[in-house]
Amino acid sequence: MKQKMVLKVQMNCEKCRAQALRIAAATQGVTQMAIQGQEKDELMVTREEVDSVKLTRCLRKKLHHATVLTIEVIKEKKEEKGKKTKNEENKKIKDEKHTPPYYVCYPPYPMPPLIMVQDPYEYQACSIM
Repeated sequence: MKQKMVLKVQMNCEKCRAQALRIAAATQGVTQMAIQGQEKDELMVTREEVDSVKLTRCLRKKLHHATVLTIEVIKEKKEEKGKKTKNEENKKIKDEKHTPPYYVCYPPYPMPPLIMVQDPYEYQACSIM
């Protein structure tokens, strides 16, 4: 689900605009971003699954002021599915068939016998101590 989010950000110079674009590009899932508005103070971000809180928090840390103006859902156009011929369906089925990878499971190595070594002087009680 694509969403379009418009943020009002305090951007007074080109350096601030570039930094805002850099921050927006660093967030996950961004497909488009642009600066718009009459005063060039609005940042438009299009992305999959907008996390508006995370993005505004990052912008506030760097640029000191950011508010969410709008969040819109962009509806994708559904492609019309035409009638498929039997040949196309058979090709699709042949492409989908594949052999799973071959796994070999070897038995575990036998455990070596446990050998207990005891110090004979360790368990002797000394009457002097």
